[in-house]
Amino acid sequence: MTDMAATPVVFQQAVATLRSADVRAEIDLSEVKAPKRLAPFSFAQAAEAEGPSGELVTARLVLLHDPDGEETWQSTLRLVVYLRAELDPELAADPLLPPVGWSWLTDALEDREATYTALGGTVTLTSSARFGAISGPPRSHDLELRGSWTPLDDGLEPHASAFHDLIVSAAGLPPEGVSIIPQRTAESARRD
Repeated sequence: MTDMAATPVVFQQAVATLRSADVRAEIDLSEVKAPKRLAPFSFAQAAEAEGPSGELVTARLVLLHDPDGEETWQSTLRLVVYLRAELDPELAADPLLPPVGWSWLTDALEDREATYTALGGTVTLTSSARFGAISGPPRSHDLELRGSWTPLDDGLEPHASAFHDLIVSAAGLPPEGVSIIPQRTAESARRD
């Protein structure tokens, strides 16, 4: 990110809004280096959360600003999201997973009443096999979501909240204040 004193007020306000958004305790949010070639001004946050089954979700939200505007953006501001979620093998095999993954983003924006235009993106499923001396599980499965949209709201509060909701959905976290009760196994039933 460039020196904030030399940046346009609209970008300063947008960054301040993203920095001040409420974040659930399960989400670890930090500022990271933003890409420099996409727009004259940029800001980025990285997020990480672990789901109830231990699957890791990592995400990045990037705010781009071009004072001259971009035709494809239809504005001077653009938000870009990248999310990667570890999957269990059974879920990774579900042919409906890509549209479900995309709905995590669209539902989050809708639920937060974030207004936007020019939304687009991709959902990619990957399956990796490890060989030789590489550590980790023999096979892993991931969902990668890439999306971008132009916010139409005066403030970015609903968009920041939607980003956090996207992470919650991808991680499979319960609603705030709700705890997941561990399933009883035959072993734990015998001990009781």
